[in-house]
Amino acid sequence: MTWRRRATSLDAWSDVAHNFRGDWKMLWKEITIGFLLAGFIALLGDDFFNALFLENASPAVQTVWGAFIGPVIAVLSFVCSIGNVPLAAVLWSGGISFAGVMAFIFADLIVLPIVVAYRKYYGTSFALRITALMFVTMVVAALLVDVVFGALDLIPSTRPSTEDVFGSVGLDYKLVLNVLGTGAFVALIWLTVRHPRLHEHHVHAPEPAHEPA
Repeated sequence: MTWRRRATSLDAWSDVAHNFRGDWKMLWKEITIGFLLAGFIALLGDDFFNALFLENASPAVQTVWGAFIGPVIAVLSFVCSIGNVPLAAVLWSGGISFAGVMAFIFADLIVLPIVVAYRKYYGTSFALRITALMFVTMVVAALLVDVVFGALDLIPSTRPSTEDVFGSVGLDYKLVLNVLGTGAFVALIWLTVRHPRLHEHHVHAPEPAHEPA
């Protein structure tokens, strides 16, 4: 179908809704754990984060240290998928460098459950090598992103306090986006309830062969 027909087709929107629901079934645990863990870590306060992220060190040292410690925190917190995004927001508010935030988000490929899967499928030796290689790659990539964004003046200059990351509600663009996102979520889930998958592929049994006379 053309894009115009897809945009007005109940079949197409039903497929979108069911795929959306399937993604949530796959990710809701990681997202929930990510928000809960981020909330508890936020309670540690700015003093803890300032010490962890070397507040009194030079900007260069903070950048490199952040890129190194970001993946380590990711491995210890073992939050996979997009569940690491709220925790990344807490780390940013706590003072980690921009490179550290990038490295932390990249590091969802070496969290403990995935490393265990690498070991199961590839063996201990290869799992250690691939984990070390990805760790180095994440650190280098995060530093490169930091340099590019810094040169383009795209790194935010202000940070919220850890107490305000999830605690502030106001009439602003974030509230509008949250309302729109919630509305889309409810509409798609409702569509999966009211309209089960409309495209069913039926497998027909083969016709019996005719025996020779």
